[in-house]
Amino acid sequence: MAEIIWTEPALSELDEIADYIALDNPHAARELAQRVFAHATQLASHPDSGSRPPELKGSRYRQIVEPPCRIFYRIDHNAVIILYVMRSERRLRRSRLPNQR
Repeated sequence: MAEIIWTEPALSELDEIADYIALDNPHAARELAQRVFAHATQLASHPDSGSRPPELKGSRYRQIVEPPCRIFYRIDHNAVIILYVMRSERRLRRSRLPNQR
């Protein structure tokens, strides 16, 4: 079973998304955060279950989608490192993910 490691940027981005949603609906913001964490926790047992982001062809990164979020991660030995969270309608900037190979 892999260890799930959240980076500070990923947690900050998720927090910003939830804060924005909470302006209109605090309950929906809490539910979203819970769904994202639950979905990411499943990666401990199934780290290869995420898809390869189409914008990052040939990279080692994977993503899971928990609408309205995309969660980017990489597998490093026996760990799943959550690197970045973004709203799915936004365009991915390669600079948000270090070392794209």
